[in-house]
Amino acid sequence: MIKVLSRGANNPKAVGKHLEYIGRKGEVELETDTGDKLHDAKELLDDWDLDLDEYRSRTDLTATDGKQQPRLVHKVLFSMPAGTPPDKVLTAVKNFCREEFALKHRYVMALHTDEPHPHVHVVIKAMSEHCERLNIRKATLRQWRADFARHLRALGVPANATQRYVRGETRTPKSNGIYRASLRGHSTHIRARTEAVAIELAKGGLRVEPGKAAMIRTRSEIHRAWSMVADMLVRERRPDLADQVRHFADHMTPPLTEKEVIATDLLQHAQRRPVRERDGRHL
Repeated sequence: MIKVLSRGANNPKAVGKHLEYIGRKGEVELETDTGDKLHDAKELLDDWDLDLDEYRSRTDLTATDGKQQPRLVHKVLFSMPAGTPPDKVLTAVKNFCREEFALKHRYVMALHTDEPHPHVHVVIKAMSEHCERLNIRKATLRQWRADFARHLRALGVPANATQRYVRGETRTPKSNGIYRASLRGHSTHIRARTEAVAIELAKGGLRVEPGKAAMIRTRSEIHRAWSMVADMLVRERRPDLADQVRHFADHMTPPLTEKEVIATDLLQHAQRRPVRERDGRHL
């Protein structure tokens, strides 16, 4: 997975705080594009001249009043599932960054292993050494994921850059802040959504969301595409692999909206509660 973190990227102070975070205030080693190992991010900020970049962006004649200032850096998270060797994840990220940014954009990275899934935070200076700005679009991320997977495979790590909907995943990923808050049980977003769904259920059922029909159509198209792949494998005399593809396509999780997922969790939780707790009386 490659994810771009959006907040706190357009002023030097916020960038400094993020570098302190990924470096765990000196406890985790920061490695730069030149191979230097740092434990103090201040030296890096001075070297990158982010204050000059900020001043240049504020005096840009193309900027309009109220327009958000351009990013000084891009904060990118590279992550792999639990069980992936952390050293290989770090090496793959190093190789990716060297291939993508060397002699163009300055960058620094830090490996985190404090969670089950090893992940590497990379901070990339948005303005290159040749005064060209890095813009990350959806197509850019798709290519980066494919390249990251290629570097992982070169190290013997099975990795694939298949898009989420092709894998049968329909739930929209949460922003990094919402995701981490939900893990701690402190997400106000999740709490508000859960309370709203509970009210709808109490009134007799869920209202169908506008995007549900599109999700069903997409799932149908994906299933048909996988069936075509299975037919091709049969023609190529690879029946075992064709059976695996058909089994995968037939057992993809149903396309559920976030509201439907929350409702399912609430109903399952209610069913697990003891009868006396549900009815309010002792049996």
